[in-house]
Amino acid sequence: MPVEPVPTHPAPTPAGPRDRATVTLEDVQGSEELSLYIASADRVMEAMGYTEHGFRHANLVASIAYQVLSRLDFTEREATLASVAGYLHDVGNSLARDAHGQTGAILVYQSLRDAVHGSDLMPILAAIANHEETEGVAVSPISAAVILADKSDVHRSRVRRSGRIELDVHDRVNHAVERSFLSVDSGPRTVSLELTIDTDISKVMEYFEIFLGRMQLCRHAAELLDARFRLVINGAELA
Repeated sequence: MPVEPVPTHPAPTPAGPRDRATVTLEDVQGSEELSLYIASADRVMEAMGYTEHGFRHANLVASIAYQVLSRLDFTEREATLASVAGYLHDVGNSLARDAHGQTGAILVYQSLRDAVHGSDLMPILAAIANHEETEGVAVSPISAAVILADKSDVHRSRVRRSGRIELDVHDRVNHAVERSFLSVDSGPRTVSLELTIDTDISKVMEYFEIFLGRMQLCRHAAELLDARFRLVINGAELA
């Protein structure tokens, strides 16, 4: 019996859930499972004494990440995927703080693997897994945008009512920040974190003591976007 030759190009498989269009921010915002992860993550962070990590933070990071790539002329698809990754970046905190980027990526994979095409899902997972300065690095424009958006959310609104600003330097620094704004200028391609800090509550040096690694990560993220990172505190450019 003659042997049939193996086709050089296998026939395409029928379209299924993995072949759907680009996932959107609205898709993940409407997921009960992912909403449960975010709510759980915030409760775990509260129990551990950390600042707010709930829906306010998730939605803000999603919005800023989208704007960063849009204003630096990246594609709409990349900006959309950055917003999705930004919204989901902290879900791993629902399990534990340590390595929460990596555990979060696994949770998101389990949740979205049957609904999102791999070409969209993989850059989302990589951005989630690499958003912390202790364990990650900007690996793509999507990842860089999430890093810049996440690290720019420093503000007194993140301090919980149970916060002890006289004892905890993270609470004290966040409580001292009266205004935080990430400005993206497409002309000179600069990304500027502009902070107004009440130095009667926390000295500027305390900000650097706890956030130096984050600012270095932001600088590298901006460089990947072919941009320059600026840190401006109380009107003075410090980096």
